[in-house]
Amino acid sequence: MGERKLLVLFGSQTGTAEDTAERIGREAKRRHFQCRVEALDSYEVANLINELLVVFVCATTGQGDPPDNMKMFWRFLFRKNLPLGSLCQLDYAVLGLGDSSYPKFNFVAKKLHKRVLQLGGNPLLPVALGDDQHDLGPDAVVDPWLLALWDKILTLYPVPPGLEIISPDARLPPKYTLHYLAEDSPHPDSDLRQPAAPRAVPSELHPFAARVLSNQRVTAESHFQDVRLIEFDVTGSGITFNAGDVMMIQPQNCPEDVQQFCQLLRLDPDRRFVLKPTEPGTSLPALLPQPCTIRHLVTHYLDISCVPRRSFFELLSYFSTNELEREKLQEFSSAQGQEELYSYCNRPRRTTLEALWDFPHTTCAVPPEYLLDLIPRIRPRAFSIASSMLAHPDRIQILVAVVRYKTRLSKPRCGLCSTWLASLNPEQGDVRVPLWVKKGGMKFPADPETPVIMIGPGTGVAPFRAAIQERVAQGRGGNYLFFGCRQKSKDFYCQAEWEELVTKGFLTLFTAFSRDQEEKIYVQHRIQENRRLVWELLSSRSAHVYLAG
Repeated sequence: MGERKLLVLFGSQTGTAEDTAERIGREAKRRHFQCRVEALDSYEVANLINELLVVFVCATTGQGDPPDNMKMFWRFLFRKNLPLGSLCQLDYAVLGLGDSSYPKFNFVAKKLHKRVLQLGGNPLLPVALGDDQHDLGPDAVVDPWLLALWDKILTLYPVPPGLEIISPDARLPPKYTLHYLAEDSPHPDSDLRQPAAPRAVPSELHPFAARVLSNQRVTAESHFQDVRLIEFDVTGSGITFNAGDVMMIQPQNCPEDVQQFCQLLRLDPDRRFVLKPTEPGTSLPALLPQPCTIRHLVTHYLDISCVPRRSFFELLSYFSTNELEREKLQEFSSAQGQEELYSYCNRPRRTTLEALWDFPHTTCAVPPEYLLDLIPRIRPRAFSIASSMLAHPDRIQILVAVVRYKTRLSKPRCGLCSTWLASLNPEQGDVRVPLWVKKGGMKFPADPETPVIMIGPGTGVAPFRAAIQERVAQGRGGNYLFFGCRQKSKDFYCQAEWEELVTKGFLTLFTAFSRDQEEKIYVQHRIQENRRLVWELLSSRSAHVYLAG
C-alpha cells in the first residue's frame, strides 16, 4: 500500500467546482488522508508524474473552454512531446460540472479524462458528468459517484489499523486559526485597500487601484434600467489592451451589510488578527493582508451577498445549539433536502447574509476562525471594455447595467458589483477600484480592408464601441453596427457619438427601438431588411460578423 496522500485539483469559473473540491477534501480528512486542495494553475504541473492519487474536479465554460484557473495546466497537458507512459503510476478520477443545454456539455472533463488515460493514468471510475439542468442540480450525479469513489479508494488505500473513519457528526478543524492582536499592538501605516505599487502588469493577485474619473448614467432617469458609462484612469499601471478585451473588477460589500454581518456574529469590525494555517503546507489566502481587520475581511473578501451553497448549511449545522435550527440546517445539507434548499435559496436568490438572519441562534455561535471555511471569497467580475486606448490613452471605459430585480422576497435583489460601481461618486474625492485586464474572446481583423458587421443590442454594444473607436483612430471605414434597445429617447446609449461618426462617414448604423411603435422591432428585423447589403459584405468583401448581448 502506497502513502495515503490525496491531491484534489480543480478548475472553477464560478466557484461550484472549487466548492465540490473542498467537499472531497473534507471527506478525505475524515478518512485520514493527507489531502491538498488546489486550483490547477496553482499546482506545479511537472510534479504530476510523482503523484499516486489525484481527483480532478473541473467545470466547462463558454464553448467547451477550460476555466481561467486551469488554462496553463490545460496547455501543458496537451503538449505533443509528453511521453505516453508518463502518468502510469497515477490512480485518478475526473468529476465534471457542466450544463447539458450547451452543445459541448462537460467537454473539459471528458477531454481531461481521455488525455490522462492516454498518458498512462489508471482511472478509478468512469468520468462523472454533473449537470446543472437536473432537477437536483449536479449533486444528483456527484453524491452517488463520490460514494463509489471512496469505496474504490479505500480498497486500494485502507484506513490505517487502529483508526476509524471520522463520523459525519464530528466537526472538522478549520482551515485557518485566527489570532487576535492586542489592541495596543503597532498598526501598519498603509491603507489596507491600497495594493502595493505594481511590480508587473496588474493581475488578480496584484490589481491596480484605478481612480474613477466619471460615472455617468446613460439612460433616462424615467427608464427602469440604470446603465452607467464609467471611466477609469490607468496612468502608470502598465495596462494595455485591444478592442474585445475584458476588464476584471474586484468588488466589495456595502458598509450597511458589513455592519449587519458583524452585529449578527457579534464581531468587533476594528479588531485586528493574523491567520495561521491549521495544517502545514496550506497557503494563506493570497488577497488578505496580514495583519487584517475584521472589517477588511468582511468588506473585501467574504462573499456575504452570494446565494449560499449546500456546504454552507452543512458546516453551519455543526455550530447550532438550537434544535429547530439544527434540524433545518441538516435537512438543507442532506441529499433529500435539495429541492427544499433550492426553493429556499436559489429560486428567490436569498443571500448568505439573509440566510444567517434566519438562523440567529446558530449564527451568533459561529467561531470567527470558521468564517473562511463557511463563506467563499468575493469573485472578480468581468466587463467588456467599451473604449480604445487609441482614442482615450491611459483610460478605460465600461458600460455597466445595474442589476436590480424582484423575487418573492420583499427586498429587491441587487448585483454586488454593479450596485457598488453605480454608488461611486468621483466628485467626493479620490475614489479607487481594484482592476486588471485580460484577453477577451473577440479578435477584430488586422486587414484594414475587411469590413466588420457588429450586432450589439443593449450593453452588448460595449466591445463594439471599443472596436469602432480603434478602427476610426486607424482611419478604417467599413464599420456596420446593428444596435437595439427599447426606446430611442430612453436607452439609446452613446447616441450623439454614433450620429457624429455616421455624419463623418466612419459608421453605417442600423437601429431597432423595440417599444417605439405598436409592433416590436428587434435587430434581427433590421438585419433581414438589409439582407442584400449583409450578403454583399459577406460574399464579396469577406466581412467578419460579431455578436454580443
